[in-house]
Amino acid sequence: MAEITAAMVKKLRDETQLPMMDCKKALNDCGGDMEAAKQRLREEGRKFMGKRQDRTTEEGRLAIFCGLQQPVAAIVELQCESAPVAHNEEFVALAADLAKQLATGPGAATPEALWRQPSPSHPGRTLEDIRDEVQNKIREVFRLARFHRVEGACGGYVHHDGKSGVLVQAQGGADELAKDVAMHVAAMRPAALSIADLDPAEVDRERSVLMDAARKEGKPENIIVKMVEGRLKNFYAERVLEEQPFVKDEKQTVGAVAKAGGMKLKSFLLWQLGESADSAVEAAS
Repeated sequence: MAEITAAMVKKLRDETQLPMMDCKKALNDCGGDMEAAKQRLREEGRKFMGKRQDRTTEEGRLAIFCGLQQPVAAIVELQCESAPVAHNEEFVALAADLAKQLATGPGAATPEALWRQPSPSHPGRTLEDIRDEVQNKIREVFRLARFHRVEGACGGYVHHDGKSGVLVQAQGGADELAKDVAMHVAAMRPAALSIADLDPAEVDRERSVLMDAARKEGKPENIIVKMVEGRLKNFYAERVLEEQPFVKDEKQTVGAVAKAGGMKLKSFLLWQLGESADSAVEAAS
């Protein structure tokens, strides 16, 4: 049997970030074969993590891949167990790779199908390989909670904490403008893209409330209708993306800013970490 030196153990420790004793044992079990020892550590890690799959994953981050020159965009939610891990560089990179592969690859119907696909940042390895490696170092469960592809050019934004993410499908304009609109969506959370996209029943309810309020104010019936239509503008400014004052210049609406930039807004998708799929905000014209 080959002699297991301290230098060999240190090399394996540096490459895997696993405990020294685990590295020494793997090298002993594999007769000093470094690659075989790495594989042994990966297998042991899978067994260990397999026993922890019932653990709660309430932290994590959203990641996107998009661009107005890209034909497909994607957003993913990768969960973990603790807040510090959600900001770990390797975890962040893994989430980004998942989004990129989802957008640029063949797509996937299940999380398992996406995990089995190639890692964009690690040629010759799968996303699953990288997940297992990072999980083995960190010893936390990672869970791909949901993912979505958008067929079409998109801009996007992910908040610095990774807990909110937006894709805005658009035609024309520039990436920076699309990102600004996505940032606005994350901040203001509109319910619809345009006035025409609002639920007519919701608009009718608001109109009825405003009519009743105007009558209680003693306004003449012949001007109530015009007054209510004017007041509905405030309602639209709260609910409709194109009618909202733009967060970076409140003197203009988002619709006006987009038009001035040669951009037609087509849809948006807003995700918050940990929400149910039904709670995500999605709007299209």
